[in-house]
Amino acid sequence: MAQRYVRVQTADGQIYYGLLQVDRQVRVLDAPPWLQGQPIDLELAPNSYQVLAPCAPSKVVAVGKNYANHAVEMGTPVPEEPLLFLKPSTAVIAAESIIQYPLQSERVDYEGELALVIGERCVDCTPEQAQTKIWGYTIANDVTARDLQQRDGQWTRAKGFDTFCPLGPWIVRELPLGARIQTFLN
Repeated sequence: MAQRYVRVQTADGQIYYGLLQVDRQVRVLDAPPWLQGQPIDLELAPNSYQVLAPCAPSKVVAVGKNYANHAVEMGTPVPEEPLLFLKPSTAVIAAESIIQYPLQSERVDYEGELALVIGERCVDCTPEQAQTKIWGYTIANDVTARDLQQRDGQWTRAKGFDTFCPLGPWIVRELPLGARIQTFLN
């Protein structure tokens, strides 16, 4: 099984990065793993922590209409250039956290997405250089107030509400061949 990197909070408010063990204990690291965090002599018992989003990004850079079926659902073609948008850090929550529906929206949708965890600053890179900046992978829920997205013409409000980007629960360094994402509404 691939190593699973997590971010957790203990009852006393301490936040740690660590490796999730098969028995659900967390082997604590001395720094975030993408900053070469190493295990220290501390393990957290399964009932002693709460799982947080596996990272705390300054922002989330996302690509819209990045697959044909979704573009068709929206009644538009797949764009020739990537359609980028941002989600603020306040949108990021843990995978099992409650999503707060905004009062001004009547249609909130979910979209399961593969999220790339960038391990170091990535500016003006070639595609090959950018590939080397990917530290790992996690799952994201790109929550969208669809009616606001259609009405506004730009996506900031519709995709940027607090709690609109559940991440995790963990990060892995590699993806298995043929990995798939399925999302379910509970």
